[in-house]
Formats: sequence, structure tokens, C-alpha cells
Amino acid sequence: MVKFMFVKTIKLKKAAKTLVILLIALAVLFLALYSLNRLISPKGITLESQSEQIEFLSGLGWEISPEPIDCRTVMIPEEWNEVYTQYNSLQLQQGFDLDGYRGKYAEIYTYEIYNYPDGDEPKQNIVAHLMICDGRLIAGDVCSTELGGFMQGLMKTEQH
Repeated sequence: MVKFMFVKTIKLKKAAKTLVILLIALAVLFLALYSLNRLISPKGITLESQSEQIEFLSGLGWEISPEPIDCRTVMIPEEWNEVYTQYNSLQLQQGFDLDGYRGKYAEIYTYEIYNYPDGDEPKQNIVAHLMICDGRLIAGDVCSTELGGFMQGLMKTEQH
């Protein structure tokens, strides 16, 4: 039995070859940068469901309540007072920026944290806030609800 194999070659001019290679390289570079940005940018974190929120906080090392203990809708003001300015400074340290959300509505989900380190025993009255706009995490913090408490970013640290 005889088998035949056909091979077709296409001859491109040098300029056309260079253009095709350049377009492929640009497409690969664009996809790589887009993927990298989605991985490292907090703006790329989609938390549309409660289970995604819990998975996100658990992934940061927090042991949290199985459901939010509070959920409320807030409008991020157009004009900021000192509190919002300081809060956005904390968010900027985490890679978030509320500036583009002025005048928009967001939901704040509050979860109780059970394993905030405080010596040998976990500290009490600690919560995590997730601020979500259109299914995307736009801000967040971990704080103490006690008088004179503290506020920090979402990442788990040994001390506040």
C-alpha cells in the first residue's frame, strides 16, 4: 500500500513574515500582561457570592464566621472627610483605590474573625470588611470593634 503525503508551503515576503511574527509576539505579550495584572491586582478579585468571599478570606489565613454578620449598602461620598482619606490611604497600601468609586454604591460584608493572633489566645471582637462594587472587591480591612481598637489591611499579620 502506497501512501502519499502532500506538503504545501507558502512563501511570504520578508516584510510579511516580520509583520506576522510581530503580531504574534504582541498578542502573546498582551495576554501575558493581562493575565499577570489579573493575578496581582486586587481590582481583579471577583467576589460575587458569599462562598467566594469566604474562600477569599480563608485563603488569607482567616478563620471566619460561616456567614456575614452584617451586610449593608453604602454610597462612597463624592467629597471625602478625613476618615475616608485615611481609609483610602490604607486601601492604597493594599493596591486598591476608592477614588474612582466616588458617588457609587457598594456593599460592605462583615465577617467575624476567630483566629486573630493575640499571644496564646485568639483576640476577640475582630471583624473583616469586604467592600464590593459590581461583584468586584474594591476595598477591605480587618479591625477591632472594641473602643480604641485598630484597623489594618486584609493580609494576616502576626501583630497589628
